[in-house]
Amino acid sequence: MNNNVLKTSAVLLTLSMALTTGSALAKPASTTQNNSTQHSVTSAGQQVFKIEINGTALTDTGYQLPGGKEPLIPLRAMAEALGFKLEWNSKTKSVELSQGNFFTTVKAGEDRYVINRMYTPLGTAPVLKGDKLYVPASFASEVLHQSVSVKGASILIHTDIQDQEAVIDTGVITSVYQDESGKYKSVQIQGAGTDGIILTVGPDTVFKSADGGTLAFTDLHIGMTVQATHSMISTFSLPPQTPTYSITVLDQKKQADLLGTAGTVEEVLKDADGGISFRLKGDPLTGLSQSEIVLRLAADTEVVNGKGEAIENSSLVKGAKVIGFYTPMMTKSLPPIGTAVKIVVQPAQP
Repeated sequence: MNNNVLKTSAVLLTLSMALTTGSALAKPASTTQNNSTQHSVTSAGQQVFKIEINGTALTDTGYQLPGGKEPLIPLRAMAEALGFKLEWNSKTKSVELSQGNFFTTVKAGEDRYVINRMYTPLGTAPVLKGDKLYVPASFASEVLHQSVSVKGASILIHTDIQDQEAVIDTGVITSVYQDESGKYKSVQIQGAGTDGIILTVGPDTVFKSADGGTLAFTDLHIGMTVQATHSMISTFSLPPQTPTYSITVLDQKKQADLLGTAGTVEEVLKDADGGISFRLKGDPLTGLSQSEIVLRLAADTEVVNGKGEAIENSSLVKGAKVIGFYTPMMTKSLPPIGTAVKIVVQPAQP
């Protein structure tokens, strides 16, 4: 396994953070503290913190203003010591950080940080001081997912890089995502919304077909059943995110124009000839997908569980949680009627 994958795996390992310089920011799993250590204080009343990255002290130091929520640490010195690449945009006064398939942006004066693809405040905005941008110490924990603790006047940041065994999961794709910069790409399987797994992909991720043919990220579409080899390490978000080494498309027939709806079976219908259809109401998976649709089961409609394994049609009952995939060919009725290509029946909630 190459170093980039190892670094990315370690970055996604979310651990607890504890900073007890007046108030606890997060409950620690285990934190070493030494309150007897003398704290250095500047003439402006700022408390100075030494910073250690994986046991090596940085030349740059951090500081905390009187009454400040938490210490501020120099972004570039900290991030580069962890192996991240940084690009400074002088016009927007922002920094882009990247490492493997990880990407985020930090802007001076804005308490908005990208966590799990969503803007989240940490309670302290980045500060531009001279030619250096400082971020709250919780940035290293909450955004970069490092292990952070405080020992007296030292902030200790640590990444455990281990050769973790890979995990193999199968599932049906419900989302294929790429941000505007093209630097962050991901695929969601085994559920929609907060369910399932998000497979983050990067330059080292391999895409292939079941017969060994080479594919690209752009060949992936919702409705495909895939086998993913990914890290054992994942975030604690919902859904969890994990670095992915390879994605194999298992479908023999590939349809790039499928639409999808994730929701609840409201009604199951049978016609005079024994044909089965059901009314599905829920959340559309794409811009052209329907929030409510009647789906007919054809002879070649696949009915599978969350891992893409074939199951009986009898699982389609009123109240069942399903994800229906269908073609854009639908009637103009309300709700529209279409033909199901693949139906994923989600496990019943306890």
